[in-house]
Amino acid sequence: MNDFSLHERLAADTHVIADLALCRVLLMNDQRFPWLILVPRRAGIVEVSDLDAGDQVRLWQEATQLGSSFKAALGGDKLNLATLGNQVPQLHFHVIVRYGDDAAWPGPVWGVGTPEPYAPAALDERRRLVTQLSDTLGVGH
Repeated sequence: MNDFSLHERLAADTHVIADLALCRVLLMNDQRFPWLILVPRRAGIVEVSDLDAGDQVRLWQEATQLGSSFKAALGGDKLNLATLGNQVPQLHFHVIVRYGDDAAWPGPVWGVGTPEPYAPAALDERRRLVTQLSDTLGVGH
């Protein structure tokens, strides 16, 4: 039995968008950056190496396929993919579309400025886009 639950900090800072075959897709509540977070729905996972080989492949597929689709849909300049876990120990994979003129370019987005939460209409629009993209991926649900 899988006792997966989302870390409280991730739950507080994001909106749940969808579930893929392995990962829960979250949207960081900061409209300055198109920023998804993928969290494998496995209990007690801290490092990528804690996943079995099949789940490691699935995580990479979900992150790269969703990220590439997200970047293309938004006309981004670069796709940042990262795991850190320094503040949130639960394994989570950042998928961030970047622009050459965004508030943090060319540095990382972490700790830059003050987050700007999504307004309800903008959140609904972003949720529809990411749900549509996740529905069309070959990574399954």
